[in-house]
Amino acid sequence: MKKAIWNGKVIAESDKTVNIEGNAYFPPDSVNKEFLEESDTHTVCPWKGTASYYDVVVDGKKNEDAAWYYPKVSELAKNIEGYIAFWHGVEVEG
Repeated sequence: MKKAIWNGKVIAESDKTVNIEGNAYFPPDSVNKEFLEESDTHTVCPWKGTASYYDVVVDGKKNEDAAWYYPKVSELAKNIEGYIAFWHGVEVEG
């Protein structure tokens, strides 16, 4: 079971994550969305597509662009479409 934790709160928890390039992508229904706020940030991966970002917010503290996902992916990455990954100090355990 993998968990994504920041500022003492479990942001996501699942035993169905997908690991790609060293990142654990969590199924959307395993993420506690109350800790996520939409960000205007977008980046492009040459083989996955365009990523959108969330700020992670816990107890009034904001971790900008600490989560990302691919709302629409290339055929090569269909298994992570909509899945959410974390970085910028969000600890992924398990």
